[in-house]
Amino acid sequence: MENFRFVVIDVFTDRPLAGNQLAVFTNAQPIPEHLLQPLAKEMGFSETVFCYPAEGEGHVRIRIFTPASEVPFAGHPTLGTAFVLAAPMQLGLIGLETGSGLVEVELERGESGRILFGRMNQPLPRIQPYERAEELLAALELEKSELPIELYDNGIEHVFVALGSEQQVAALEPDGKGLAAFGSIGVNCFAGAGKSWKTRCFVSGLGIDEDPATGSAAGPLALHLSRHGAVSFGDEIEIRQGEEVGRPSVLFAGAYGSADAVERIEVGGCAVVVARGEFRLPSAG
Repeated sequence: MENFRFVVIDVFTDRPLAGNQLAVFTNAQPIPEHLLQPLAKEMGFSETVFCYPAEGEGHVRIRIFTPASEVPFAGHPTLGTAFVLAAPMQLGLIGLETGSGLVEVELERGESGRILFGRMNQPLPRIQPYERAEELLAALELEKSELPIELYDNGIEHVFVALGSEQQVAALEPDGKGLAAFGSIGVNCFAGAGKSWKTRCFVSGLGIDEDPATGSAAGPLALHLSRHGAVSFGDEIEIRQGEEVGRPSVLFAGAYGSADAVERIEVGGCAVVVARGEFRLPSAG
């Protein structure tokens, strides 16, 4: 029998049992390749992370799995893993090698030394008009989007649909099977004003009917709002998510530079370790 240890951390929250759940296998080297996807499915969270020795300039290499497949990058797994690993390593800045490249996470500690907040520099997304916009609106039972519907790809593809009010966002009752027809794309519906925004994210094609907190979408949302004049470049916005699934979350995001020359995208938040455990499995699977 082999023992595979993991940590459960709630991300984009400062209190347990909220935010987005994440399992982190801190030493995945002994885990056979064919067990990675079954372990992620067994955990049942929107993502599970497996950690390996760094191969480049980072401190660690990570692989990220949803219940259905491996993805090159995701936000809350990157931030949550930084909290888990940087604490014992006593790091203020940790570099995580993802499938979308090196992501650095800067960590803030309180007087006790406990990590209180983390902020990551995300991969800059590729942007293009979304060709299935009308079909998507029909699936959501919406007549229009207040801003252009565009596709952002930073390792996970996201589209953004702007609604007229936060109440409209809360009232959405999308058909998961209908949205699954759009594949692995994250469908983000949002509303707000100024620096305060509410969003919901549906990724039915990856087995996630509704995500409690989507870090990979938070940065592109800040960029989307900045590009279309809803906020200014350099503004940090607060994004609320997860209330409808009983996992309230708060994310902070900002896009820096200009529409013609995006310099960086930052996403930050809190996280709380809530459990530690291990799987005891035959080494041969």
